[in-house]
This record gives sequence, C-alpha cells and structure tokens, in this order.
Amino acid sequence: MTKRIYTRIIGTGSYIPSRIIKNDYFKDYRFFDPATKAPFEKDNNEIISKFEEITNIKERRWIEEDKVTSDMAAEALKSAAESAGIDLETLDFIIAGTNFGDVHPGNVSCDLLPAVASKVKARMKIKNPACVAHDVIAGCPGWIQGMIIADAYIRSGLYKRGAVIGADVLSRLSDPHDRDSLIYADGAGVTIVEGVESDVPTGILSHSSRSDCDPYANLLTLGPSFNEELDKKNLYLKMSGHKLYVYALSFVPGVVKESIDKAGLQLTDIKKVIIHQANEKMDDAILKGVFKLYKEKDIPEGIMPMSIRKLGNSSAATVPTLLDLIVKGEMEGQEINKGDNIILCSVGAGMNINSIIYKW
Repeated sequence: MTKRIYTRIIGTGSYIPSRIIKNDYFKDYRFFDPATKAPFEKDNNEIISKFEEITNIKERRWIEEDKVTSDMAAEALKSAAESAGIDLETLDFIIAGTNFGDVHPGNVSCDLLPAVASKVKARMKIKNPACVAHDVIAGCPGWIQGMIIADAYIRSGLYKRGAVIGADVLSRLSDPHDRDSLIYADGAGVTIVEGVESDVPTGILSHSSRSDCDPYANLLTLGPSFNEELDKKNLYLKMSGHKLYVYALSFVPGVVKESIDKAGLQLTDIKKVIIHQANEKMDDAILKGVFKLYKEKDIPEGIMPMSIRKLGNSSAATVPTLLDLIVKGEMEGQEINKGDNIILCSVGAGMNINSIIYKW
C-alpha cells in the first residue's frame, strides 16, 4: 500500500482554572427576562434548580484575577509540549481557536490584537521566525477548525509539526443579569500535531463541516445587558438557547455521520464521542440523533465522556480539555486505547458545526 502523510496528535495539555464557582454562587444575582427586560418574579433558587436540571452543570471554573486567555493557553501549551517530549522551537505553526482574545478583569472589551497565538508564542519565548502564529475565530468549534486547518497544512507538505490551541474566557463577558450566563466557564486545551508517513490510516482520517449563517448568525452574539437601566453601552455574550438547541439537534448528527462515512467506517467502529460541552441534555440528544441515523437504538455505556458537570462550558476549550483529561487518566472510567476510532465534534456561533474522525 502506498504511504501517505497523516496528521497525528503526539501530545496534549490543558489549563483548568483554580476558581471553582458552584451554582449557589448565583443565588443573590438579579436575573432579567430577555423579553420584557424586567426582573424575573421567580425565586433564584428555582431558576438555578431548573438550570441544573437542563444542563447538568453543578459548578464551573473561572479564570484567576491575575490571568488572561493567553496565559491559560501558554500553560496548556507547556503541558502539551512536555507530554509530547518536544522542543517548542521545532513548531512550524501555532493556531489558537478563540473567540474574544484576552479579556481583562473589569473590562468586557475583547483584545484580539495581536493574536492569542502570537501572545502565546511570545510568552513561551519561542524565537523561531519560521513558526507562524494565527487565530481562528469560529465559535465553540474553533479548536476543531484549527485542527482541520493544521491537517491541511501538514498533508500539503507545507508544515510538519504544530500546536493547536482552544482557549476562551467567557466569565468576564457574561451578563450578570442573564440566567444563561450560568453556563459559561473558562479554560484552555492544546494538542501538538505532527505529520507521519504511514501505509495504514492513522490520526485524522476524515472531517466534515457546515456553516449556516442565514438565518442562524444571531443565535450567539454580543449584545447589551438585559438590565437596560444599569448598563447600556457594554456588550455581553448572548445566546438564543432554545433555537440553538433545535439547530444542533437538526444538523449536528448529519455532520457526524458524514465524517464517519468519509472515513469508510461504521458507527460500531467508533469507541468515543468527544463532543463540545455545551449542555449535557443537548449532547445526549445529539448522540441519540447520530445513532438514529444508523437505525441503532442501543448506545454503548460510557461512549460519550462528559466534563460539563464540573467544568461548565468553556467554548473552544471544552473538547481539547476533555481529550487531555482522558488521555492522562484523569476521567474515571474513561480511556482511549491504541487503534481506537474517536469522534471530535463541536457546534457553535456562526452557526458552525464540525466533526473529525481520529484513529488513536
């Protein structure tokens, strides 16, 4: 069989902030109805209880006061390089999937200049001028989109080795008067990828994507606070939760199936589904949708690991962080073994969806 170049993960790393924010942290918040812009009459305990029932989030991690997004990303890159056993000077590229860049304490403005990838390269004191650094802004699927770009770089022969970062700070862009803000968290995850020649398929086998902008671009946006009297000029992260849920269930299963079919595999060949940690019930419904497309009813126990209960939704960071936790044996009852076919999948602002089939 003819040898070809495949993109393989040789190291993983993550940064999980030390600040643990439990649901009762929000019991004294003042939440406003997005439709009427008036305070909810419901008791906060009822709002928080319903939120936990829907999302299964019990706590989340928020970035430390003295750090920004690129700090977390740099720490995650350091961890990934150590696990790969490489010198950072050997990187040909650094891609950062992020949405808001560095968000500073007490300031909801986004800082995307220079790119997070450039800031990380500077923080890690990487001197190699041939190592290109750039960001990918693609919503929560940013890290997977970065992996798809890295695969194109490597398969083309343009580059041999690189780092793909997923990092976001959502807590500082959350409207304290929006009950949806309970879902948001912070974090960073990184993979080191490298091109390998093989006559047997390995690493990234296939990928599929779709982007629906009209009429879905407004499902995740930046907008004013729901408390109009308090804050009329700053823009906060806003989500049309129910519409996003419907969109994800309608389209994500089809993109996943397409990626499996492209790889020439069957659903039974898949050992793990590592999906964006947005909402546990939504992810369960997406998984059921995938199995339904294959006319399969029985879903193997443990096929879809979840970290959202303790880490919340850290946007572009959720998938690489969860992958790192599994690879390093920090997810009880979860492991990925040599030869396992896994799915890496995300959905988010755009609206964008992407899915990678990866052979470990």
